[in-house]
Amino acid sequence: MDIPANDFIYLWQKLIWPLIRLLLFISVGLIIANLLESLNWTKRVSAISRPLIRFGHFSEQVGAAFSLAIVSGVAANTMLSEAYEKELIGKKELVLANLFNSLPTYFLHLPTVIVITLPLIKGAAFIYVGITFGAAILRTLTIVILSRFLLPEPNQPVDLIDTTDSQRDWSAILQKTWRRFKKRMKKILIFTVPIYIAIFIMNRLQFFAYLEDFFTTHLDFFPWLSPQAMGIIALHLAAELTAGLAAAGALLQDGILTHREIILALLVGNILSSPLRAVRHQFPYYAGIFKPKMAMELIFYNQSFRITSLI
Repeated sequence: MDIPANDFIYLWQKLIWPLIRLLLFISVGLIIANLLESLNWTKRVSAISRPLIRFGHFSEQVGAAFSLAIVSGVAANTMLSEAYEKELIGKKELVLANLFNSLPTYFLHLPTVIVITLPLIKGAAFIYVGITFGAAILRTLTIVILSRFLLPEPNQPVDLIDTTDSQRDWSAILQKTWRRFKKRMKKILIFTVPIYIAIFIMNRLQFFAYLEDFFTTHLDFFPWLSPQAMGIIALHLAAELTAGLAAAGALLQDGILTHREIILALLVGNILSSPLRAVRHQFPYYAGIFKPKMAMELIFYNQSFRITSLI
C-alpha cells in the first residue's frame, strides 16, 4: 500500500524526528552518567551541593545528580536511576532526590523563560519569574529539611577526598562505559519508543485536546478572575506558555488587565497545564530511564509538590 508523501513528512516532523532527538538526549545523558561513575568523579561533581547534601543526609550520588541537573536533567535522572538499581540509594531517597532536583532543573530553563516573558509582559515578568523561582527554592529547602528527618545519617560523612589513582586506564574505562551504556540503552528503548508512540497516537485522537477543552470550559470556579484573564488561562492550556504570554502582553499593553491580574492568570494557567505537560512530555523519557510504574510515581510526586509550592 502506497503512503502519501505528506504523511511521511508529517510522521517525520511530529513523531520520528522528535523521538530520535529524545533518544539522542537520553543517550548523551546516559554516557555522561556512566562515564562520571566509571571515573569515580561523583565526589567532585557533588561538591557544588555539599552543604545541602550533608544537612539532608543524602548520598554522594544524589549530590552529583543535583549538580549535574544544572546542565542536563536527563543525565541527572539517569544517575539516580543507576544508583537506585545498584541499591546505592533506596526508593525513599530516590523520590526525595528527584524532588530535590527542582531548583537546578528550574535554573536549566530560567534563561528561556526570562527571554520569553520579559519582552511580552515587561515588569510583570520579574514578579512572575520571582514567584516561580521562589517556589523552586521553597521546594528544595523543604525537601532538604524533610530528608534530614526521613533519611538515616550516613555511617561515614560524605567528603571531597578523591581516592582514584592519578593514572587511569582510559581504554578500560571507555570499554566499561560503552558496555554499560548498551545494556542500559536496550531497556530504555523497550519502554520509551512504544510509550512515545502511544502518546503520539493519543494526541492524534485529540485526547489531550479534549482534556484541554474540558478545563477551558470549566474555568468558572475562579470567580476572582476576569473573563479576559480566563482567556489567558485557556490559551496557556491549549497552546502552552508562549500563547498565554502573548495574550497577556496585548491585554497589559491596552490597559485592560493590571499586573496583578496578569500574574495570577499566568500562575493559574501554569498550575492547570502542568499535569498535561507532564504526561505528554515527561512520561515517555521518564519511563525509559526508570521503570514505568516508578516513572508515574515520580511524576505524580513531582507535579503535586510543584503545584502545591506555586499555590
